[in-house]
Amino acid sequence: MAAQKSVFILGAGKVGAGLARALRRAGYVVTLRPQRSGLPARRIDAPFVILAVRDRDLQPLAERIRDAGLLGHKRAVVVHCAGALGPEPLAPLRSENVAVAQMHPMISFASPEVTPSLARGQLHVDGDPRAVRAAAAIGRKLGMTPRTISGLDRVLYHAAAGLVANGAAALAAGGVDLLGRAGVPAETAAAMLGPLLRSVADNVEAMGLPAALTGPVRRGDAAGVGRHLEMLSRAAPHLVPLYVAASRLQVPLARALGDAPAESFDAIVTVLEKAPGGA
Repeated sequence: MAAQKSVFILGAGKVGAGLARALRRAGYVVTLRPQRSGLPARRIDAPFVILAVRDRDLQPLAERIRDAGLLGHKRAVVVHCAGALGPEPLAPLRSENVAVAQMHPMISFASPEVTPSLARGQLHVDGDPRAVRAAAAIGRKLGMTPRTISGLDRVLYHAAAGLVANGAAALAAGGVDLLGRAGVPAETAAAMLGPLLRSVADNVEAMGLPAALTGPVRRGDAAGVGRHLEMLSRAAPHLVPLYVAASRLQVPLARALGDAPAESFDAIVTVLEKAPGGA
């Protein structure tokens, strides 16, 4: 049974290390090898192999593994975790005995030492049918929802993931900055904003958009938006463009919800246009 549940991961960075810990907790026997250690001297007998390396390294690494004849399992599956690439970089490994696929977890891995929760996470899988089935089974074992979206534009898909994950971190940094100027210690500010971000994520997942929107834009409160901008202009002018851009994206969501008259949202647009750099 252990042999059937063994996984070999090449690449011990944030994603590789995080997946290794999660898989071990799920009952898999995992071998984690840092990329800097080079290829293993012995053949890889695990039936499931994950290449958790940078996008540019995938195809050259696949070619080196092929040329070294390292895949020893008679029904091996090899996947990568890149979001912007399909299974094509692993094509050099494809054979009668080896199936390949993309297996991208839409989860934010921020540290090799900390594993984020994978529960309810989305896992995009695409490639050879046998590899897709195996990757999807592992994803479900980790508590994720595997999906294969036909005709997916992977660059836009990856950009969306980056916009939300990295943009949220940048917004949180702006929030920590503002809370600091308001008198909140930095460590307390982070502790305050983490649960706020989680509540937003829970609302987006449970209710979708535009229903997850809250705040003064949703309420049609042009005066409140104006007060925010006035204070930002004095205390943190570098954050005004970010506030304006984020508010602009909220306006069509608020209009769709209709919690205030249309002229209230028109007034918000006017306030945003008058802000420094808002036109």
